[in-house]
Amino acid sequence: MRILGIETSCDETAASVVALGEDAPHILSNVVLSQIEDHAAFGGVVPEIAARAHVEALDGIVEAALADAGTKLSDIDAIAATAGPGLVGGLIVGLMTAKAIAAAAGKPLIAVNHLEGHALTARLTDGLSFPYLLLLVSGGHTQILLVRGVGDYQRWATTIDDALGEAFDKTAKMLGLPYPGGPSVERTAAAGDATRFAFPRPMKGEARPDFSFSGLKTAVRQAATAIAPLSDRDVADICASFQTAVSDALGDRVARALARFREEYPAVDAPALVVAGGVAANKTIRATLETLCTDNGFAFVAPPHALCTDNAAMIAWAGIERMRAGLLDPDAMDFVPRSRWPLDSVSVPVVGSGRRGAKA
Repeated sequence: MRILGIETSCDETAASVVALGEDAPHILSNVVLSQIEDHAAFGGVVPEIAARAHVEALDGIVEAALADAGTKLSDIDAIAATAGPGLVGGLIVGLMTAKAIAAAAGKPLIAVNHLEGHALTARLTDGLSFPYLLLLVSGGHTQILLVRGVGDYQRWATTIDDALGEAFDKTAKMLGLPYPGGPSVERTAAAGDATRFAFPRPMKGEARPDFSFSGLKTAVRQAATAIAPLSDRDVADICASFQTAVSDALGDRVARALARFREEYPAVDAPALVVAGGVAANKTIRATLETLCTDNGFAFVAPPHALCTDNAAMIAWAGIERMRAGLLDPDAMDFVPRSRWPLDSVSVPVVGSGRRGAKA
């Protein structure tokens, strides 16, 4: 089985070919074109610029993915494309391109939830068995989900305000650090004193399992304003203190989820926590969560950096998982891109529900 995956949900144009043989899956190609330079001057992603960049690049990216895989389109079994959530302009570009390829080649189309791609990546890289816990931390999402099977997810916790990646980006912008904010804060924090500023650990100790980062972001702004103008040392210390506060808060929230998993699934001999999304690349956060898992008897699974950030290999793999599970949608060619598309459609939205649907 060979699937061509297409990903255009935000500011990366990506295509990949993933194969599933008798022994294990193989990523035959994974081509990603980043738009960071296109958006850097604006301090964030500009949807219109992102959509136009996808239009200009996607055909060439798909051709490169097929060439790198040594595969012809006739050898592909299906086309999988991100259909949501994300910036709707980019989603339209990727999904319409996938529809055109599928129609011209006579191949099935699989509309993939971007978050499901992240949720299932650990099965591609580590062969993980169901059930397991997923901590999804990205620019738009901060959630803990129970992954019970393909298409079967239960949200255990989510952010009640900002996503963690958003908090990193806004902190970087306040401190005058370049976009993207997450890597900039992490690099700057390496030279800072994490004990200088006593930033709050939002929600720590509370019975409610959810996350909150708006207050922490406000505390950073107040600290920076109080000592302005900031020296390089000040910026480094603020970044280090912020990063430590985030890691402590995450650790407290995740610890509750680990305990709940133990209670609800006592028969699982080798429980696992999967960390996915762009923020999962942060080394301090990884170290905190890895120690937490070790102390609680959980395996810590974090995909390689290239598969933590947006990529098409995870979309192709999600397509393979859906084909194996018999979950192909016969009306996929009529699928409309969704800017909002929760993995768990049953749990009551905590924030951001409106005409376009639930955000989290």
